[in-house]
Amino acid sequence: MNAAAPTKRKLKVATTSLAGCFGCHMSFLDIDERILDLVELVEFDRSPITDIKHCSPDCDLGIIEGGVCNAENVHVLQEFRKNCKILIAMGACAINGGLPAQRNSLDIRDILAAVYARPGRGVHIPNDPEIPLLLNEVHPLHEVVKIDYFLPGCPPSGDAIWKFLTDLLAGRTPILGHGLIHYD
Repeated sequence: MNAAAPTKRKLKVATTSLAGCFGCHMSFLDIDERILDLVELVEFDRSPITDIKHCSPDCDLGIIEGGVCNAENVHVLQEFRKNCKILIAMGACAINGGLPAQRNSLDIRDILAAVYARPGRGVHIPNDPEIPLLLNEVHPLHEVVKIDYFLPGCPPSGDAIWKFLTDLLAGRTPILGHGLIHYD
């Protein structure tokens, strides 16, 4: 009698975008048809692909793009750290705050006043519990939680993301050689 080989458990992967432009997720899609190979190895949990709103407590891999600019970002990032065995900061915004961190040299009150100025009617800054409380600065992820891996780029290319993920899935430390890291 021939016993069927046990099927290998798919790794559970969650992704999210915090304060950034969503460019890293667009690059993720640039792995093109290789995404079909990837779904043979992983199961997507919270991600734009699944539209699941919370990270499951048994995620193997969490991939986060964007910096941390508000209280909701802090909550989501802490949820990912709690529920993901491995956490990856993907892209410049996640690693060093990127373009959103350019506001860090300005006073948040001055920014809000400029954004919500109504000519001839003063300044009306919304105060609604549905709007996340802004932090005084945009922070890279590692200033808020422990990050296991950093995938640089703005955004990282689809090829860099593919190499990074396949190295991790194969149990290797990801190494991106010359030509895979760029900043557009």
